Amino acid sequence: MGFISTMSIIVTGGAGFIGANFVLDWLAQRDEPVINLDKLTYAGNLENLASLQGDARHIFVQGDIGDAALVDGLLAKHRPRAVINFAAESHVDRSINGPSEFIQTNIVGTFYLLESVRAYWETLEGETKAGFRYLHVSTDEVYGSLTKDAPAFSETSRYEPNSPYSASKAASDHLVRAYHHTYGLPVLTTNCSNNYGPYHFPEKLIPLCILNAVAGKTLPIYGDGRQIRDWLYVKDHCSAICLVLESGRVGETYNIGGWNEKANLDVVETLCAILDELKPRIDGRSYKSQIAFVKDRPGHDRRYAINAGKLALELGWKPQETFETGINKTVVWYLENQRWVTNVTSGTYRNWIGKQYGI
Repeated sequence: MGFISTMSIIVTGGAGFIGANFVLDWLAQRDEPVINLDKLTYAGNLENLASLQGDARHIFVQGDIGDAALVDGLLAKHRPRAVINFAAESHVDRSINGPSEFIQTNIVGTFYLLESVRAYWETLEGETKAGFRYLHVSTDEVYGSLTKDAPAFSETSRYEPNSPYSASKAASDHLVRAYHHTYGLPVLTTNCSNNYGPYHFPEKLIPLCILNAVAGKTLPIYGDGRQIRDWLYVKDHCSAICLVLESGRVGETYNIGGWNEKANLDVVETLCAILDELKPRIDGRSYKSQIAFVKDRPGHDRRYAINAGKLALELGWKPQETFETGINKTVVWYLENQRWVTNVTSGTYRNWIGKQYGI
């Protein structure tokens, strides 16, 4: 390894799906070190970061964003120029069955993290203080649900969260805003649409259906499958976060979307068509024959859509992947990374899927 920058960033939740992709992309493009703080709950997986083993630019610390003493110590030791907070409980179904962890991590944890960051920021001086940023990664689900013909969510859309998960993220967004307006903390907030891509824990729709398909299992789809989501390839999301971190206006919110509205059923049928070509079933039938409709979950939002026009207009960002190119890359990744798949699908994971979908 060559020159390592004396500047650094702290990334929280950097062993999870989006956080790990961000860390991998960051260190693929620059030598600025990353201090990676992750609690390693069920969806945090150090195997996501296996390619960084022995890399001096990646400093992993297992811990909770709500552990003030730990976070204070990391800030004092590493003196980062930015903190990017990915740490969150993020699965709607889990929040319905067990909301307390979502309240604790997403609201209380964010509060303690903000307190630690504020105290650290107030010790900085001059250009170092002026250049510091706290970037909060959030979700489009804080805006609630859209009707079929309603305009997409913008940064000024009203907050109307409909699940314990989205309510907890909405609360964390409000805390971040308050710390900027009350204390002057230089914050940035991003609200993204549904991510997909490598290292996605297989409880979410796309990885679950890829893995169930090749295992000969049912492809469970809630309700009628016509719930619409805006799909964003995870590496496009990461590039947008980097751009907002470097050039976003302090105190502003930026919505990040893929400009890809798709119904869940259409997504699963696309996955089946790709798998029919890349890994055909022995009996010659389409994987679509494995689709099964299951009882819809409570409070299931009908449609999300992101208007990412502000990000495009102010910072010149647009996604590099279409849904077609991104979904092909995703299917290929899962087919080529069976060891990762085997290791992540533990007995606990299988128990969860059986409980949630009744299969």
